[in-house]
Amino acid sequence: MADGASTAAGGAPHADSGFTLVRSGDHGTQQLDWDKGPEHVRKALGEALGARNVAFLLGAGCSSMMKDGTERGIATMAPLAAEFCGAAGAAAGGPAWALDASDLSCLAGHGLTLAGDYTRNLERLMETLHALRFVLSRSDDAGDVDEVATIDGMIAKIQAFLWERCTAGAFASGDDQVLGLYESFYRRLVLRDRSLPRPWIFTTNYDLFSERAMDRLGLPYANGFSGVVERRFNPATFRYALAEQLDISNRKWSAVDGFVYLCKLHGSISWTEDDHGLFPIRETWPQTAPSKVMIFPTPAKQNSSLGSPYSDLFREFQSRIVREQSVLITMGYAFGDEHLNNIIYQALTIPTFRLIVFADPGSGGDIAKLRALADPRIWIIGGSGPPDGAPAHYFSTIVEHLLPRRPSDRIDDAVKLVLQTMAAGSAAAAVPTDDD
Repeated sequence: MADGASTAAGGAPHADSGFTLVRSGDHGTQQLDWDKGPEHVRKALGEALGARNVAFLLGAGCSSMMKDGTERGIATMAPLAAEFCGAAGAAAGGPAWALDASDLSCLAGHGLTLAGDYTRNLERLMETLHALRFVLSRSDDAGDVDEVATIDGMIAKIQAFLWERCTAGAFASGDDQVLGLYESFYRRLVLRDRSLPRPWIFTTNYDLFSERAMDRLGLPYANGFSGVVERRFNPATFRYALAEQLDISNRKWSAVDGFVYLCKLHGSISWTEDDHGLFPIRETWPQTAPSKVMIFPTPAKQNSSLGSPYSDLFREFQSRIVREQSVLITMGYAFGDEHLNNIIYQALTIPTFRLIVFADPGSGGDIAKLRALADPRIWIIGGSGPPDGAPAHYFSTIVEHLLPRRPSDRIDDAVKLVLQTMAAGSAAAAVPTDDD
């Protein structure tokens, strides 16, 4: 789960009145206003989406939406870490996943406190706990056995906390604002010419926003699972395509519009595992306990991605973006997963590959390194958002302002406005007056 809400940490500043498009590093930086800038970006993205092979990488930032001081979706790593650490030592009646006094005492006995990096990144805390467990489990001191059990309990609490945040919240209680953004995003994908290969959506998120959005839109998709009553993971389904028969006598077929390949690189809250031979990964819902096949933020995350089904999923990611004439567009992803970054960097060795990153151009880390390459194939788009709107690199702004739009979108907006006006008129007519 990479935090997509990056903060400025160096690089060239960008104007408060607009946003930034970086091409060829600082030499190709353009400052765009919110009057004509979005149309310029939509045109550039429209050309990029015309490439033969198109893939998207959606990170944790896509499922987060802060509105009116309330998280409507699933918070990114920094807020999650702050919440988890802030609840530690809570009085009786607090959340079941909160670290208690015995947990804090165990940490203090090894000179550790929930401060510093731990309050910003749960992955750092998990790294420490796993390392501590590794050392203590190999100790000859009989007293360390109890400490190993305590550490196992703390790791389980972090997993339970992440599970709760991925399955409960405003989005699980009827708030469809985040789901609506995903629906708008997938509507844009039907722009793609049916003669070109279908787009691929890769995501590190555990949530079901993508699946629910496509279900609501009636878009068919392949997610690596086959079956109806018992849906099991079978990577062969990624080789399948969906087509409609145009002429029965001549067996003519045409690809179905809107078909999407969805690949969840870190697993899903709807996945579980059993002992069913060749296909042990099942897709079920609802789940009542943390999924056994989610890659939680741990120091072994990169090694976990080498096992099944993740080896199949990462193989798909690599094979799709290293093809000729490929474009990868990242959203809500801050390049915090080394195992994904390595694949992306390998793809950059292919001359026809293009990388479009929605992120704050002033960010540090790997995004700053990508900018420093001054490579015309690397675009970085982000910065200040429209008046009273989210930053340009946030998923809501990307979907609402920067992605190419279909000609019919304006008609859809007009119809929606008519329906809203009619509903408002009906409601006003239903209000009784003194004359009634």
